Amino acid sequence: MSPDQISFFTLLKKEVMRFWAVLGQTVTAPVITTLLYLLVFAQAMKDRASAYEGISYTEFLVPGLVMMAVIQNAFANTSSSIIQSKVMGNIVFLQMAPLGPLQWFGAYVIAALVRVALVAVVMLAATAPFVTLRLEAPLAMLAIFTLAGAGLAVTGLIAGILAEKFDHIAAFTNFFVMPLSFLSGVFYSVHALPPLWYRASHLNPFFYMIDGFRYGFFGHADVSIAQSLLWCAGFLAVSSAVCLWMLVTGYKLKK
Repeated sequence: MSPDQISFFTLLKKEVMRFWAVLGQTVTAPVITTLLYLLVFAQAMKDRASAYEGISYTEFLVPGLVMMAVIQNAFANTSSSIIQSKVMGNIVFLQMAPLGPLQWFGAYVIAALVRVALVAVVMLAATAPFVTLRLEAPLAMLAIFTLAGAGLAVTGLIAGILAEKFDHIAAFTNFFVMPLSFLSGVFYSVHALPPLWYRASHLNPFFYMIDGFRYGFFGHADVSIAQSLLWCAGFLAVSSAVCLWMLVTGYKLKK
């Protein structure tokens, strides 16, 4: 292998091992949180809410919770790694390695996808005793999963590059990722919203991630799967362009 390839796979391994060493935080914690949401909302709303005909509220809820965890964990994986390297000062060693912007970009995004894939599989296994999900459109589900996970991983890279301390990452999470994920139709169908909020929800890219992922299980969603795929692909393309510009120019990375 060339030095570039060795550096790429070394960085990828390092990023995978970083979250693998603390699986209790990176996998177990999201699963427990999901089960708590499922317990509370499914029990409170199962006889009062029904999003789609022939689909129970618990069935409706699980894919949304899984995708919400994917969104939050993909962002957290890359953003926490970059800011940790910047604060500890060891990012200089990455800059000295024979790594181009595409190698940086690819290693961080692929590692984040590995993490969220593990989270999603464990969450679906953990919720299996409570609900049986069918899989109507597996290719659509995988496409949305990949686009959404990669899009939020890239967004996490951007946040990590912009941030100068851990508080800045917390601000990104608390004021951007968390509100948009909670207001994206995880717990409800947007058709139940008043007209103003219904229109506003269609400006939220996380809505299309969750709605498209849900389509993969039920073959039914609030908007067409083509629209969800276009939004997710567009979000990934725009965020990737911004991130690669930052990596190429060394924005906030070179001192």
